[in-house]
Amino acid sequence: MTLTESYIAGPTTPAVRDVTLGQMLEQAARSAPDRLALIAGISDPALRRQWTYSELYTEAQRTARALLHRFKPGERIPVWAQNLPEWIMLEFGAGLAGMVLVTVNPGFRAKELEYVLKQSRSAGVFVVNSFRGNPMLETVHEVAPRCAELREIICFDDSSAFIAAGDGKRIALPAVKPTDPVMIQYTSGTTGFPKGALLHHRGLANNGADTAERMGIDPGDVFMTTMPLFHTGGCVCCVLGAVSKAATQVLLEAFEPGLVLELFARYRGNAMVGVPTMLVAMLEHPCFASTDLSSVKAICSGGSTVPAALVTLFEQKLGAPFTIVFGQTECSPVAAMTMTTDTIEDKAGTIGLPLPNMETRIINPDTGKTAAIGEIGEFCTRGYHIMLGYFEMPEATAAAIDSDGWLHTGDLCAMDARGYCTVEGRLKDMIIRGGENIYPRELEELLFRHPKVSEVAVIGLPHEKWGEEVAAFIRPAPGAVIDKEELSAYMRASLAPHKTPRHWFLIETFPLTGSGKIQKFKLREFWAKGEMQAL
Repeated sequence: MTLTESYIAGPTTPAVRDVTLGQMLEQAARSAPDRLALIAGISDPALRRQWTYSELYTEAQRTARALLHRFKPGERIPVWAQNLPEWIMLEFGAGLAGMVLVTVNPGFRAKELEYVLKQSRSAGVFVVNSFRGNPMLETVHEVAPRCAELREIICFDDSSAFIAAGDGKRIALPAVKPTDPVMIQYTSGTTGFPKGALLHHRGLANNGADTAERMGIDPGDVFMTTMPLFHTGGCVCCVLGAVSKAATQVLLEAFEPGLVLELFARYRGNAMVGVPTMLVAMLEHPCFASTDLSSVKAICSGGSTVPAALVTLFEQKLGAPFTIVFGQTECSPVAAMTMTTDTIEDKAGTIGLPLPNMETRIINPDTGKTAAIGEIGEFCTRGYHIMLGYFEMPEATAAAIDSDGWLHTGDLCAMDARGYCTVEGRLKDMIIRGGENIYPRELEELLFRHPKVSEVAVIGLPHEKWGEEVAAFIRPAPGAVIDKEELSAYMRASLAPHKTPRHWFLIETFPLTGSGKIQKFKLREFWAKGEMQAL
């Protein structure tokens, strides 16, 4: 099929599953009750707790009854913790109880936490004592007096007592519909303060299942859950994807490349979802070359654009099919994905095709009309996966979802005649220099291929004459010395002169969102404050 304009519909099979998160877990427990469902992948093997699917479903139901003992269906319940088995039980428990789980980044500080608790009008919060030096329980108690609707603070240290309080109470679980809200995920905030995307059972359940299917996951596989659970990449693509296949999940508290490699070897891991920064860290780890990864058969990446050189390198190093996911929190989160059978060129250079029961359309952002094949425009998506809206933000919702149900993502893409899309950047990231549009993705791809560059971000900086000038922020490859004249000559050999960065900066660590995306607005802030090391 050859397209004549930038619109394509995904497959119609499998049909949209009319299920809730609780029903999804129940189906897995019924099909494979004695299969290991969850292993706590902590560093000490002697302390690695584990649950079968039957046991996990039982604990989820106990969690639901305990929640109903304290809260009402429909109330918002944040979880502020690193990846814990109890986090997953709370995810399914809240779903069974008809409540809305609000996920919170464990790296947040008091101001950010207070915003989430207030904006979501939370009734209670589950929290760990502390994590990586962040005094989280103390912080909750600090902000609680300013959160008028917050009435319960439950520490995970006391989770056993909390769960037990619901036992024997003959609490009936409510009827929950697939269209009911089940989660508020706060957007990553690459351009500013986050909004709460209100997501529903049907969207999350189907998205997790379809992503796992396209990755090539088989029933009973071993899935390494390395993504943070507070993000849809973790609690949907990993958790729900694994449960849809009744796979065994090995859950890491937080990403640590050496531990991931050890767990892959120990449990003969088959699959993993990881953002590019994770994959780079694994490649650079001294144990990578000596780790037996022969069991790996599916690696999926996304969260930000994946450099072509990295895709090619991973396929070569692992010999495993590689897929790329593309989307955002507002679409549960995956809107497009490559196939395991795609060519290296398509895996490296495109984001693939829509998942089943979705539509993709590229529009001219000025006219709103469907773009011609190959024309750069805004990526729009429509289907079961679209959020219900931003929680109690009707104006922001109306700006994101049009009257025909299309979610306007703000991503700049171009579609080819097969329906495959390439990412050109973000509408807000596009650099306009002297009236010329410059797309950072093109420059970042080229720079990433240079052997001295490990990671890169390209942004526009204000300029009196040109409006904006191009600036490149470089994290050098291990042991490399960056020479800006060398990189400038390298860029000019492939691109028009006006695209060559005029400003070069070294950076040791990029500011990242919880989902691993580079926060470009923070790079601009660092530059404005004179905090960047110029070359």
